[in-house]
Amino acid sequence: MIRTDREHAAERRARSSRVPGLTTQIFIGLLLGILVGYLWPTFGVAIKPLADAFLRMIKMIIAPLLFATLVVGIAGTGDLKAMGRIGLKAIVYFEVATTIALFLGLGLVNVFKPGAGLAMPIGADTKAAAAMAQNQQQGWDIFLHLFPTSVIDAMARGDILQLVVFSTFFGIAVAALGAKGRPLLDVLDTTAQAMFKFTGYVMTFAPIGVFAAIAATVGAKGLAILFTLGKLIALMYLGLSIFVLIVVGGVSYLIRVPFFTFAKAVREPFLIAFTTASSEAALPKALEVMEQFGVPKNIVGFVLPTGYSFNLDGTTLYLSLASVFVAQLAGIDMTFGQQLVMMLTLMLTSKGVAGVPRAALVVLTATLTQFRLPLEGAAILLGIDQVMDMGRTAVNVMGNCIATAVVARWEGAFDDRQMRAFAAGKVA
Repeated sequence: MIRTDREHAAERRARSSRVPGLTTQIFIGLLLGILVGYLWPTFGVAIKPLADAFLRMIKMIIAPLLFATLVVGIAGTGDLKAMGRIGLKAIVYFEVATTIALFLGLGLVNVFKPGAGLAMPIGADTKAAAAMAQNQQQGWDIFLHLFPTSVIDAMARGDILQLVVFSTFFGIAVAALGAKGRPLLDVLDTTAQAMFKFTGYVMTFAPIGVFAAIAATVGAKGLAILFTLGKLIALMYLGLSIFVLIVVGGVSYLIRVPFFTFAKAVREPFLIAFTTASSEAALPKALEVMEQFGVPKNIVGFVLPTGYSFNLDGTTLYLSLASVFVAQLAGIDMTFGQQLVMMLTLMLTSKGVAGVPRAALVVLTATLTQFRLPLEGAAILLGIDQVMDMGRTAVNVMGNCIATAVVARWEGAFDDRQMRAFAAGKVA
């Protein structure tokens, strides 16, 4: 009996419906990675190149995707005044959110005092921590870092902030060309669509990358490290949970976006960020889902990558915890005023480390040096940084995703019909 094309299509749909979704596959990879890293640590460490390969595939997407999306978003609107207004609103929201995160961490660390009673190891090796402090950008360096000497170099290094600046100027120039710039705009629009399709192909490797990343982390550090400084780890994750539920949940309520609908929308970039401890790995998927969620392309393309430098909610919460934790560890009783000055310093210096590996530790070591706190504390935190980096990176991504929705609603441009269609699974 010869089967029709319709029957073949029905069979393919039925077969695909039996395959778990990407989120489920990533979660399975996470659990299997923990199991393999714990039972066969040597093997877990050995397969780390699989995770590195996945991260490289993600990174090769970012530059063309971000450039095309941002230029199309800016030039496509043709309203440069609107882009300036969007940028100002985004910065206002970023500062409010990061300030709340800092004070939340400050409150938790003073109430629970996780560093009290732990002995500081004498003569700990602080060379790595001191080297990080030397990499901290200061003063005019932060301002100059905004402007790339070569956009090709910025793309090669994956410097998102410099790429945003170049793409913004380029988008303004294309918009100024008017009708003459239309062919270029069409090419870039097609490029953006192709890169989103490309992202879909790369994401099929996400469960393998997640599996290898977690197996390598558990295999190298062991589960015992979770208990060594478990009080600090637990307190940070408690703070991150409070921030997500109270702040992100409260913001969702204020902008009339159902929190659980939003959480469902960002679950894949959230899990990718958590398991890889890389904001860059989650960026392509975050750009895609927030546009599908109802945020206009020009707002998503501008606010989300800008937030990667100016809206690090999880990182700022961690920094407030970690800095006072080190003081407690050393038996130094800081007054509330001293802590406020240190929080202000953290708020300012954390803006200047875009693209720096282990950026939170860079800021922390520089701050410890400035306030004459022992760098041994940073050396201790190096051991558990991967475990803590996973949580703070995931919250950074979620915070930036909700920021796009905030600015879109503030601009009166959020598409509620699109959001409802996305929630109902009617958006491809």
